[in-house]
Amino acid sequence: MKSGKPIALVACDKFKGSLDAIQACSAVQRGLGEAWQVDLCPVADGGEGFVSTMVAAMNGTMVRARCEDPLGREVLADYGLVEENGQTTALIEMAAASGLWRIDPAERDIVCASTFGTGQLMVDAIHRHAVTKIIIGLGGSATNDGGAGLAAALGVKFLTARGPLDRVNPRTLRDVVSIDLSQRIALPEIIAACDVDNPLIGPNGASAVYGPQKGATAEDVIWLDEMLGNIVALTKGETQACTAGAGAAGGLGFGLMRFADARLQPGFELVAAALRLRDRIAAADLVITGEGSLDEQSLSGKGPVAIARLCSEHGKPCVAVAGKVSAAVEDAGIFADVAVIAPCGISQEESMARAGELLETTVRNRETRWGTIVRSD
Repeated sequence: MKSGKPIALVACDKFKGSLDAIQACSAVQRGLGEAWQVDLCPVADGGEGFVSTMVAAMNGTMVRARCEDPLGREVLADYGLVEENGQTTALIEMAAASGLWRIDPAERDIVCASTFGTGQLMVDAIHRHAVTKIIIGLGGSATNDGGAGLAAALGVKFLTARGPLDRVNPRTLRDVVSIDLSQRIALPEIIAACDVDNPLIGPNGASAVYGPQKGATAEDVIWLDEMLGNIVALTKGETQACTAGAGAAGGLGFGLMRFADARLQPGFELVAAALRLRDRIAAADLVITGEGSLDEQSLSGKGPVAIARLCSEHGKPCVAVAGKVSAAVEDAGIFADVAVIAPCGISQEESMARAGELLETTVRNRETRWGTIVRSD
């Protein structure tokens, strides 16, 4: 440990439904008090918060465009623009147009939800801002269309025995017999920032793992997976379907690879580079990370676990705070300490409503223990 106050790098992701990454990091800072020198570093992976984190780190700007939400209603959505060596890159969060947050729980309808709006944001960035690269963050989707809706916005035609589809969503895609990519618009380099490693189909695929979270019944999961399998067969996309991350955002990872020639890259890697995270970890005595839930999905490469692994490479202790922590994460031994912010007996609703207060209190109660970890390191 260096002389003077120990340095704590506070690198939290969002506490979904309660705190964004900036708010979570600020609550941790308040809990640490005056005994620590704090380096605030809000992070994101490919999910919600990806664009705002990248734009802030790269001194970019936000712009707004009209597009459709997952159910086809016109909305306004924001995306980012950054300048790199005289070239313009668009930073798009698929959740901005096609996210689950766009739909009230009572109206969730996964079989009618489409990524068309995300494709419209891509078209806007290409035609209005002449971007030379698009980076799309995958996560938080309301969709399970394998990226077909996005492809339709780019000019790809999905054909049934009766002709081309007017609206592309899982329900209509069941009848597709051929797919025509000849009218797709010209595209720049596209990178899909992915925060999970699921394949497209099968027991670990988009429909089975994430479909129920979006309102899919057990019967829906079966035919959604069959529908995606049909798209794979029609496009000869077997290789892309098996790629880690193809199942992200309801199969949008697959769709971007197969219909837009995109390459997948872990979203955390992009954010880490923009934030100079390795250098900041090296300069810290302790790293504090966390998010709303640390569970089995977190072990697939989400932000806090990726941060802990970077800390291990640099020989720095990493502790975590979360709304809930699964036994799998605790048993993995990734973190030097894990603290759950919700005390026993409190409901999930109250915990989410009081997340900032509970996070600050948890850190304040843990601060002495963390100081011991630093001194013994």
